[in-house]
Amino acid sequence: MHSADITGPASRSTLQIARREMEICNACRYCEGYCPVFPAVMRKREFTHNDLNYFANLCHGCKGCYYACQYAPPHPFGVNVPQTLAALRVETYEQYAWPRSLASLYRRNGVVLSVVTALSIVLVLGLLMTLRPAALSAVHVGEGAFYRVIPWALMTGIIGATVLFSLLALIIGGVRFWHDIGGGIAKGGALAQALHAALTLRHLGGGHGGKDGCNDTGEAFGQRRRRFHHALFYGFVLCFAATTAGFVYDKFLHWLAPYPLLSPPVVLGTIGGVGMVIGSSGLLWLKVIADPAPNARRMLGGEYALLGLLFTAAATGLLLLALRETPAMGIVLAVHLGVILSLFLLLPYSKMVHGLYRLLALLRFAMDGRTPAQVLGNE
Repeated sequence: MHSADITGPASRSTLQIARREMEICNACRYCEGYCPVFPAVMRKREFTHNDLNYFANLCHGCKGCYYACQYAPPHPFGVNVPQTLAALRVETYEQYAWPRSLASLYRRNGVVLSVVTALSIVLVLGLLMTLRPAALSAVHVGEGAFYRVIPWALMTGIIGATVLFSLLALIIGGVRFWHDIGGGIAKGGALAQALHAALTLRHLGGGHGGKDGCNDTGEAFGQRRRRFHHALFYGFVLCFAATTAGFVYDKFLHWLAPYPLLSPPVVLGTIGGVGMVIGSSGLLWLKVIADPAPNARRMLGGEYALLGLLFTAAATGLLLLALRETPAMGIVLAVHLGVILSLFLLLPYSKMVHGLYRLLALLRFAMDGRTPAQVLGNE
């Protein structure tokens, strides 16, 4: 065991286990071609706290190394890289959380997400029952129907302030993480490589040109996790595009929501919502049937709660579309806005941050510019 200092909020045991396992991996090198983690490990001889945080966020949790490892349980070494790096990732999120007083939200994350979501729904319902109680159960048709239930200024003010706060928290945490893992000014080629890897989830594709996939639920290979993740992510992107299109319609064309069924905001939002429902429910299903051995089980509560929140956000949006000209529209709109409020409020304090940190880790890896063979000195 090296004597490098262990600092920061990450538990001493997690860091010690991660350092020990990375040293074993560095000596073995059997998994060097599995994912970026092992070539990155091979470039080091000693591992600092920041190095281990970098490796943890470079890991995609494909679990291939666990099933291939000759030192995995029941071997006395007990190497379980996916489980260890998953635990360290969450401690990384806590370490870089801003403001620091909210870092503890990562603990018992499932309870936090559930309670905040419930409180957000109650808050929005309470506001509407106070401001416009009759509007909640009335039928509203035509332009501006939503704003007869909740004033435009109130809707945009609450959601807008929440989004700006979350973006600020993400930026501050991301900048701190980038500095600590040794990131500098990235060139265009490295950025393009990192974005391609992130947007295609190429490291969940496995070997042989990405046809095999990763170990979604056990030793068998598959592409299900990659596809469900794509459905969720690109569904979220389409929903954001729908919101952007709605903003343009409202502010620049002065067309008030709700919009016609074949308008860009509705089409984009519908496709995106369906994608989010499929992706979130699929990922939940995979977690339920997965082999528990390589998973960090104490992290599952927060992951289940986040996927449930994403599913609810998309499902209530689709339900609002279906019921927008009925007496149920006011209640559904209030519930949907409460869910969206909690989603963006908790964005920097849930597993959603893994997208940012993983992209930065991939960018750091791309900046090194060496292949595994070059690291080994074979090229």
